[in-house]
Amino acid sequence: MHTRFILIETSHAGNVGATARAMRVMGFDDLVLVRPRWANVLRREETIQRASGALNVLENARIVDTLDEALDGMTHMCATAMTPRDFGPPTRAPREHFAQLPAQGDAGGGMAFLFGSERFGMKNEDVYRCNVALSIPTDPNFGSLNIAGAVQVIAYEWRLALGGYAVQDAVATSVQADAAQIAGLLSHWQQSLIDIGFLDPQAPKKLMPRLNQLFNRAALSEEEVHILRGIAKAMTQASQRKS
Repeated sequence: MHTRFILIETSHAGNVGATARAMRVMGFDDLVLVRPRWANVLRREETIQRASGALNVLENARIVDTLDEALDGMTHMCATAMTPRDFGPPTRAPREHFAQLPAQGDAGGGMAFLFGSERFGMKNEDVYRCNVALSIPTDPNFGSLNIAGAVQVIAYEWRLALGGYAVQDAVATSVQADAAQIAGLLSHWQQSLIDIGFLDPQAPKKLMPRLNQLFNRAALSEEEVHILRGIAKAMTQASQRKS
């Protein structure tokens, strides 16, 4: 389902750049500006600096004169508003609303998120055109969000609804130690534990099998095996210096 972010009558160039950055980190790149204050806002220095490298979003962005042009091809429109409008669409939290949508693969069309000006927010007539008014749950005593902050929250929630991005696990991407490396580690630790007097080789009991199970549960990486063998070596050296 194609996704578009629409900023209406934005006053501050920095907010345009920060919006581009918020979109880019969530994998979206369709930005449309309706009657922004600055005709050259996409090329202004403040915009580019606040985009922090999300230049492809700025390069693809369009400036239009009317909301009709911005909504071209969109089939589901989401306003952003802190308070419900009389006779307006239902007001829901983003996650609540996204959970009610059909499976995204079958939805087709386009999803549009609309954001009003910094000072006045969205006009009633623009809100009325939308299917829903999204309200981000905030402290009722201090609920006003910067536009780019609101874009980031909604872009994150929408990305989650679309399936999200897998979080790269540093441990999972490292090389796991094999059986021979674990056996070598156990042998090294056995000798070091004997050297420091912790393990009696004449009455070892179940210490080494228990350590074996501990290492197996930990699913040690090769780097972690090296660290543990370094600790074992240091224990032996400390014992030799003491003796």
